[in-house]
Amino acid sequence: MVGGGQLARMTHEAGIPLGIRFKLLSDTPQDSAALVVPEVVVGDHRDLGTLRDFARGCDVLTFDHEHVPTEHLRALEADGIPVRPGPAALVHAQDKGVMRARLDGIGVPCPRHRIVRDPADVAAFAAELTADAFAAELTAADSAAEPVGTGSALPVPVVLKTVRGGYDGKGVWVVRDTAEAAEPFRAGVPVLAEEKVDFARELAANVVRSPHDQAVAYPVVESIQVGGVCDTVIAPAPGLPPDTAVRAQELALSIARELDVVGHLAVELFETRDGRVLVNELAMRPHNSGHWTQDGAVTSQFANHLRAVLDLPLGDPRPRAKWTVMANVLGGDYPDMYAAYLHCMARDPQLKIHMYGKDVKPGRKVGHVNTYGDDLADVRARAAHAAGYLRGTITE
Repeated sequence: MVGGGQLARMTHEAGIPLGIRFKLLSDTPQDSAALVVPEVVVGDHRDLGTLRDFARGCDVLTFDHEHVPTEHLRALEADGIPVRPGPAALVHAQDKGVMRARLDGIGVPCPRHRIVRDPADVAAFAAELTADAFAAELTAADSAAEPVGTGSALPVPVVLKTVRGGYDGKGVWVVRDTAEAAEPFRAGVPVLAEEKVDFARELAANVVRSPHDQAVAYPVVESIQVGGVCDTVIAPAPGLPPDTAVRAQELALSIARELDVVGHLAVELFETRDGRVLVNELAMRPHNSGHWTQDGAVTSQFANHLRAVLDLPLGDPRPRAKWTVMANVLGGDYPDMYAAYLHCMARDPQLKIHMYGKDVKPGRKVGHVNTYGDDLADVRARAAHAAGYLRGTITE
């Protein structure tokens, strides 16, 4: 597995009952997975020679991030290394411009978008949005907001994204004038402009597909973001009409098939106020929106990702409980989480805590908790309390 973060750590954990031997390419010996995987190679995933040396002797290569250069993955495939997902699929999670163009080509509903070269291009795109009936769905508050920069005001706010490298809100800007729009271009990489959708909420459809085209779909979940970072996931998404849930699952399964994804695919979605679903982002690896499956599904996303990349029969994705809630634990006032376990475990014996072995830093994602049960309000409250106590924002 290339990448030593928490996703690799939890995937390794899922492989232990199957006797799967892990070899890890990690940036540092202190990375989350490097602390628990027996065979660790410390090296740069951007270096082809390092990747070739690492892959030698591996039965299959998979990833806990999308940052390995596409051309390196093609070279590994040419060397005869099974890469899953392959570069032809993974590029759609690496490059937002490529992803949008391909999804357009296969008829997948997305926010309106365009690759832009400079702030003038952004202004022209915003002007086109105002001329379209879809612009009426932009919030009145956003449309009427005063620009905070010193450039010319845009008629509607626009979302700008660097096509590569963004995650957890990084590499994403909501701009309201041309001065703000200048910031993303300073990085010297292509920029994607998208309409700012007035969505009702964010959803995620998680599916897994194997090389022989077996596929499974988990229940569609609601993903609640705070400051561009996933805070809470509710499985299944409460109040989601059954036909919308099925449509989202079918959409994710069709994307996996059309792009020839092998392994786990997370399709992040906007649910619009008129009941449509639009694709926001793709991730071809285990995903934060699927962490609830560790304790809430018959087969977790991590176990099914491993089964897929090894071409084993996939496991049952059905939920074990009526409701499961995952809450991320961000670093806060408690550098030693162990002391906080005493309160959390005593208060809620059914609570499941998953910590990543990271040094605690303010705002850093250091773990998550899962709760489950028949009463959604109770399950949400228990998850929020545990995550808050572990962070130090709740003290009783």
